[in-house]
Amino acid sequence: MTRIAVIGAGPAGLIAAEILAEAGCVVTVFDHMPSVGRKFLMAGRGGLNLTHAEPLDAVLARYRPQAPMLLDAVRDFPPAALIAWCEALGIETFVGSSGRVFPKTLKASPLLRAWMGRLGGLGVELRLRHRWIGIEGTTPRFATPEGEVAFAADAVVLALGGASWPRLGSDGGWMALLPGVPATPFAPSNVGFALDWSAKMQAHAGTPLKRIALGFDGRMVRGEAMLTATGIEGGAVYALSAPIRDAIARDGAATFTLDLRPDLEAAEVARRLAVRGKGETVSTKLRKALALPPAAIALVQEARHASARQAGAGDDLTALVKALPLTTRATQGMARAISSAGGIAWDALDTGFMLRAHPGIFACGEMLDWEAPTGGYLLQGCFATGVAAAKGVLQAAG
Repeated sequence: MTRIAVIGAGPAGLIAAEILAEAGCVVTVFDHMPSVGRKFLMAGRGGLNLTHAEPLDAVLARYRPQAPMLLDAVRDFPPAALIAWCEALGIETFVGSSGRVFPKTLKASPLLRAWMGRLGGLGVELRLRHRWIGIEGTTPRFATPEGEVAFAADAVVLALGGASWPRLGSDGGWMALLPGVPATPFAPSNVGFALDWSAKMQAHAGTPLKRIALGFDGRMVRGEAMLTATGIEGGAVYALSAPIRDAIARDGAATFTLDLRPDLEAAEVARRLAVRGKGETVSTKLRKALALPPAAIALVQEARHASARQAGAGDDLTALVKALPLTTRATQGMARAISSAGGIAWDALDTGFMLRAHPGIFACGEMLDWEAPTGGYLLQGCFATGVAAAKGVLQAAG
C-alpha cells in the first residue's frame, strides 16, 4: 500500500489526508503544534466563514495572482463541493446576507471534531509535536520531544501554511528547507495599516467605524473598520489591503480615503452642514447635521489640525467627511495579518502540484503563491489546493 506523509494539520493538509486515505493510502499527518487546526479554530472564533455563495466566476476573480492551476483547482472543488463536504459531516450550513457561507453552529470546533472523527475512521494517524527539519528524497525528518525521527514515505504532501499568525504555527520557516524551489517572499495580506495618530485619536482605539467606505486607487469598498492604537484595520481595510500594501512597497507611502457618510451625496452633506448655526462648533455641526459618532468626528478634527502629517487635509468639512485622507507607510505586520501573500512560485510545480525540484513531494494551501480577500475565499483556496495535491499524488502513483 502507498504510504503518504502529510506535513501540516490545517485545512489543506487534512483534506488531502482524507482523500488519500479514502483512496486506500496509508496516511500519517504530522504537525509541530500540540493540537490540530489552530488557525482554523482561530478563523472561526467570530463565525467560521467557509466559502462564498456568489457565482463561481466571481469567486475565481477574487484570487491573486490569477494562476491557472489555482483557478482550475477551485473549479474542480468549488464552493458547492465544499458545502456538500461539510454537510456530509453532519454540519449544516447557511448563506448569510452578504453571501458568505457559515456552519449553522457558526463555530469551527464542531466541524473539526466531526472531521477528525472521519479521519480516524479512515485510519489516518496523527503525530503531533513533530517539527519538520529536512527531507531526503521522500523521507522527511522531524524534531520531536523525544529526539529526531525519520519517516519513510512513498510521497509527501506539504501543507505548512503561509507566514501570518505565526504563533498559531505557520511562520514561513519551511522556505529554507526547500532548496532549489523558487518562491515569492511572504507579505502580509488582509492586514491593517499603521497611522501616526495623535494622543486624542489613540483614545478611540478599539472603536468601530460602521457603515463607512474606504477608497483607494479608484476603488471604493463599503463596510466597517476598527480604530487601533497604532492605526486602522477591519473588513473594509482588508478588502483593499493588497493594493495599498503594494503601493507602500513601491512608493514608500500610500494615501487612502474614508467616506464617513457613503449613504449621502457630497451636495447633501454640504447642505446639511450649511444650515447649522454659525455659532456651533465643528464637532457639534458634525454630530447634529450628519449624526457622526465621536470617533468619526475625531477623525475629521485630526485631519483638520494635522495637515502637516496628512497630505491633502484642509478645512473643507464636506471634503473631509466624504474623502478623509489617511496616509500610511507600513502595514500592521505579519503577526496581525489574517493571511499572507507570497510562497512557492506556480512554475515550481507540475500540473499535479508536485515540486519539480523534488520528485514525490507535493505542496498545497497557503504555502503557495496566492492571496484572496476575506469572505470565505481563503479557506476555499486551501481546501481546493489540498484536494488538487491529493489527486496529484494518486495520479503520480498510477
